[in-house]
Formats: sequence, C-alpha cells, structure tokens
Amino acid sequence: MSTKTLPGRGDVHEPITGRPDGSAGRRHSAVRRTARAQARAAWILGVPFLVLFAAFMVLPVVWSLLMSMTDTESADLRTPLNVSFIGFDNYVRLFEDEQFVHALRNTGVFVLVGLPLTLAAGLAAAVALDRGIRRFRAVFRVGFYLPVITSVVAVAVIWKTLLDPRAGLVNTVLAWFGIDGPAWLADTRFALPVMILMAVWRNLGTVMIIMLAGLQSVPQSLMEAAELDGAGAWQRFWRVTFPLLRPALLLTAVTTGINYLQFFDEPFVMTNGGPLDSTLSATLYSYNQFGNGNYDMASAAGYVVFVLIVALTVLQFRVLRDKD
Repeated sequence: MSTKTLPGRGDVHEPITGRPDGSAGRRHSAVRRTARAQARAAWILGVPFLVLFAAFMVLPVVWSLLMSMTDTESADLRTPLNVSFIGFDNYVRLFEDEQFVHALRNTGVFVLVGLPLTLAAGLAAAVALDRGIRRFRAVFRVGFYLPVITSVVAVAVIWKTLLDPRAGLVNTVLAWFGIDGPAWLADTRFALPVMILMAVWRNLGTVMIIMLAGLQSVPQSLMEAAELDGAGAWQRFWRVTFPLLRPALLLTAVTTGINYLQFFDEPFVMTNGGPLDSTLSATLYSYNQFGNGNYDMASAAGYVVFVLIVALTVLQFRVLRDKD
C-alpha cells in the first residue's frame, strides 16, 4: 500500500488502495445473496406450472405427433409399445380419403369466405360506432359484443331452432310473404353458408372492439391535415386511417383465421357434418376418427390442421404486417 502527502497538511498521509472497503464488500455480497434467493423462490413458484404444462401440453403434443406416425388404434391402448412405426403413411392415407379432402374443402370455404366477411363487418361496425352512431353507443357496443361471450353451443342451438323448416321463425316470416322456406340445415346448398353467416354474426363483435380501439388511436391532427389538403371522407379513411389500422387488422385476422380453421362446434351441434358431409370440417373429421378408435388417423388429421394454421398465419403476417 502506498501513501501520498495531502497539500497543506504537512506529513498527513492517506492510504491509496484499489479495493473497496469492508462495508462495500459486505453490501455487494448481500445483494448477490438476495438475488440468488429471489431466483430460487421464482423457480420454486414456477415448478408447479412447469410440471402441469409439461404433463398436459408438451407431453400430449409430442405423443400425438408420434402417434400420427404409427398404426395406433383403440385396441393398442393396453400395449402402446407394440405399435408399429409407419412414417408418413397415415398422411398419405388421409389425402387419399375423399371424405377428408371434402372436409378440407369445406374448411377452406369457411375460412376464405367467413374471414373477410367477419373483418369487413367488424370494421364497418367499428366505424359506425366511432363516427356515425352518437346516441346509445354503449348499447350498440354491448349488443354487438354479446354473441361473443355467449356459449357457442347455446348460439348454435338457437340458430338451429330459428332455422327449423316447420316451426322456425325464419321460415314463418318468409311464409308471411308467400315464400316457402327451404330446410336450411338439411340442404347441401344452404347448410355451410348458414354456418358461415352465423360465425360472422358471432365473431364480428371481437373485431369491432379491437378495430374501435385502433380508430380511436388515430391522431386527429392527421385527419385535419388530410382534410385541409382536399381529401374526401373515403380518401381520408383509405389513405390515412386504414394504414394505421394494420396492427389491429393483423391481430384480428390471425386470431379469427385460427379460430375458423378449427371450426367444430357449429357442425357438431347443428348438423353433425351433414347433409352429405357438406358441413364436415377437418377438426370434426379428426374427432370422428378418434371416436371410431383410429387414433393414428385422428392425430394425423390434427397435425394437418396445425400446418394449415401455421401457413395461414405466416401468410397473414407477410401481407398485413407494417412495411416500415
């Protein structure tokens, strides 16, 4: 340890050292011990979640993926290790099955028609509530959003009752005008469009709420500047408002698209996939295969839907994400 003479102090010396004094070292050690204790507490609190997540999420996902590449059936539950690994044969069998191909076609129509209609209807309702409707705005918000929080099974049962060909309200009203209403859910021409219409009506409330939040976040100064430049109402919406709604549009498109690719409750409750498989979805096909004991085919069908969800989500991000 070296010393130095302080100016004006004569022979008074001050020690010079590069090490912290004892109190600073003790504080640093205490901070490290506290950090380690907090880390241990966090792991202890997180272990129950990790165990449940692994048991009920990770393990079933991995097991179902392996099952889709074996010949597992209900008879093999007692001897699960005796099944044979067959690779991608189940997937080949799926696409050779006309019923599954038909189910994929129905699912594609449901998504390609229902998704744009839902987004358009939700955006129109949001614009109306943001600018057009001034009185009873809260009532309209609740009315649009009420179907979202209502059980889809209850909604499907109500719609099935309304569309009953004999005693349903829809055909009763049509009869007042001399129109003989069809059997909506028993006709291959109308069953799937009816379910698309019901899905749009039920889900537009979610899109409306998110779009309304996006509309209310648009700076008013930009709208005033565009108006001063001579832009009309449509030009202001298309050139100013709509680009700023991209994040909200992307969120609603992704969540609604995932939901529609997995549509199951509507055909299960209302038609059980009929008539003539016109409302059979890919997820309902997987459910039926599982019920028939074909666990291998059910798992493979589920993973086909998973791949479609990933593909649709990637496409939506490429198209709708902010370009800046």
